[in-house]
Amino acid sequence: MVLAIASVSVAGMAQSETPEMKYSVATNSFWSNWFIQANVAGTAFYNSGETPLHLDKSPLKGFRNNLGLSVAVGKWFTPGLGLRTKVNGIWGRTVLSDDKEFNASKYWQANEQALFNLSNMLCGYNPNRVWNFIPYIGAGIARNMSYDTYSMGLQAGLLNEFRLSRKFALNLDFSFGVHEPDFDGDPSAAGTDADRMSLKSKDRDFNLEIGLTYNLGKATWNKTPDVDALNALHQSQLDALNAQLADANAENERLNDLIKNHKCPEAKTPVTVKEVAAAPVSVFFNINKSKIASRKDLQNVKALTEASKDSKFVVTGYADSKTGSASYNQALSQKRAETVADELVKMGVSRDKIEIVAKGGVADLTPISYNRRATVEIK
Repeated sequence: MVLAIASVSVAGMAQSETPEMKYSVATNSFWSNWFIQANVAGTAFYNSGETPLHLDKSPLKGFRNNLGLSVAVGKWFTPGLGLRTKVNGIWGRTVLSDDKEFNASKYWQANEQALFNLSNMLCGYNPNRVWNFIPYIGAGIARNMSYDTYSMGLQAGLLNEFRLSRKFALNLDFSFGVHEPDFDGDPSAAGTDADRMSLKSKDRDFNLEIGLTYNLGKATWNKTPDVDALNALHQSQLDALNAQLADANAENERLNDLIKNHKCPEAKTPVTVKEVAAAPVSVFFNINKSKIASRKDLQNVKALTEASKDSKFVVTGYADSKTGSASYNQALSQKRAETVADELVKMGVSRDKIEIVAKGGVADLTPISYNRRATVEIK
C-alpha cells in the first residue's frame, strides 16, 4: 500500500502551468527533510468490557477522557511520502465506571506511521503552501503501567499542518486507535464478546493533539532540470546549422544556374559570397518562464544580426498549448518575444526595425517543450 501511494506521489509531480505549478523534484540526502513534533493531547478511551455498564459514549465525558503529551520524529522521503515514529500517553482512563478518579491510569503508546501528504500528491509540491492535508496509518505497541499489561494496536489519523515559517508549522492531529482487549488492563474484558473480530471487542481511543513541528536541516525540495528544454537547446543549435547548410546549398545552386543560363565568363579571381541564413533562429525558455533558458541561443541571434545589420527583423513568441489557458499563453508568448527583442536592441538593432508577434499556445513541434520559444527572422 505504501509503495502504491508512493508511485502516486511521484506521478503527482507532473508539469503544468496552473497558478500552483506542479513540477518534478530531486531526491534529497538521507539527512534532509527530518522533523520533530511535540503536542498536547486530549484522549477519550473506550474499553472492550464496558458494554454491560451502559455508559455515555460521548468523548467529552470526564470519566472517559484525559490529557497527555506526545512527541514524534520523522522524515519525508518525497514531498508526498514520509515515516514518523510517535510516542504518546502518560494519563489515561480504564473505563470501569462513571467515576473519573476511579478510572484513572497511566500508559504509553509507541507507533510507527506512514504519512501521505495529499496536498503535495494532488496539487503539486509548493514550499509556501499554508495548509498541508496529511492522512496516516500506523501500528505499534502500548503498555498500561497501572495494570502492567501490554498490547498491540493499529492507528489511523489525519495530520493538519499550518505553515508558520520554513522551519515551524502548527499541528492539528486527529487519530483513532484500536488495541487488543488487554490494553486498558481490565481483567473482565477477556471473553466478554463472542465475536473477537468486532470493533466492540477491542480497546479503542480517540485523540486530538495540538502542537508544533520543527523541520531539521534542509526542509525544502529542489526542482529537477527541465530535461526537455535542455534537449531543445541542443536541437535548436543543430537545426540552425542544418538551416544554414541548406541555405548555402540553395544559394550555390542558384549561382550555378545563373552562370550556366547567362553564360557568364569564368572569374579570373575567386569570388567570395557572404551567405546569410534565412531560416528563423530559435531561443528557448523553461516552462512558465519568460527568462531565456540558455544564453548560448543568443549566439545564433547575434550572428544573424551581424550579417544583416540593415535588415528588419520579426520576433515571434510562442508557448506550448498543452499547459495553461489560452489567455495565459498569449501573454506568456508576448513576454518571450519582448525579451528577445530587448536582446536585439542590446546587439545594436534599432527598435523601429523590430516587429513583435505573439502566437500564444501552439503545438507545432514535438516534444511539446520545443514550443516554449521565440524565433528571430529577417523580414
